Amino acid sequence: MVNAISCGARKLDLSCPRIMGVLNVTPDSFSDGGQFYRDGRVNTDALLDRAEQMLAEGADILDVGGESTRPGALAVSETEELDRVVTAVEALAQHCDTIISVDTSTPSVMREAARCGAGLLNDVRGFKRPDALQVAAETGLALCVMHMQGEPDTMQAAPTYTDVVHDVSEFLSQRLAEVTAFGIDPDRVIIDPGFGFGKTAQQNFELLARLGEVCSKEQPVLVGLSRKSMISSVLDRSPDQRTYASVALALMAVERGARIVRVHDVAATFDALSMWQTLSQSQRS
Repeated sequence: MVNAISCGARKLDLSCPRIMGVLNVTPDSFSDGGQFYRDGRVNTDALLDRAEQMLAEGADILDVGGESTRPGALAVSETEELDRVVTAVEALAQHCDTIISVDTSTPSVMREAARCGAGLLNDVRGFKRPDALQVAAETGLALCVMHMQGEPDTMQAAPTYTDVVHDVSEFLSQRLAEVTAFGIDPDRVIIDPGFGFGKTAQQNFELLARLGEVCSKEQPVLVGLSRKSMISSVLDRSPDQRTYASVALALMAVERGARIVRVHDVAATFDALSMWQTLSQSQRS
């Protein structure tokens, strides 16, 4: 198992679970849309305040997104995404001592994010767009390759699988082979099964229950379960009321082998993972 990931000039130690905090500079993301982007511009003061708060609460990575990929989301123009992401990454790189991840599928955004100080490229489309893999390789940054069935605007229409865990695992194995064949060192690659991306609630829970099968690979696994609609299939909660359930899901994922959890509620997740880590160390001693 890869125990550390090279993220540009930084190393991410994965000897214990790590927290990725979500910072969306979009008007329409399902949970935090409009908090840091409004009236056609990034609110850098609010963005930096939240970033510093997340780092103080225990975040190890900050994940910046300039295009909403919620179910039913429409694409934004390349120019708009570039403007949002570059503004945010430049501000974060100047003021925050941490790994900056960029949630994008757009090659030009990947290139500019690397130039501005990003350390990780997080692509929900698995670097499948034309030139995405080539540009990602050229940046020298770490990559997170995710599984998604369909596109954000259609992915929840009628997702079907022969066996969701097997199908997702096969995709990730195949994509990893293609990534490494492109000359990218496996020590730079994280995989993500893509909870909520082209999967029903039942499929999401089956994937979580059998997450250990995905985590049995050499590559570290990142999961994004925070505030997802699978929670509302069990509990009648709006996105901002899903903190407790999100923390529970993050713990379940870590117990099954996930090394990075992508979350909105950093402080609550950090406290829960600290208890889990202490218990795990006590059991080993």
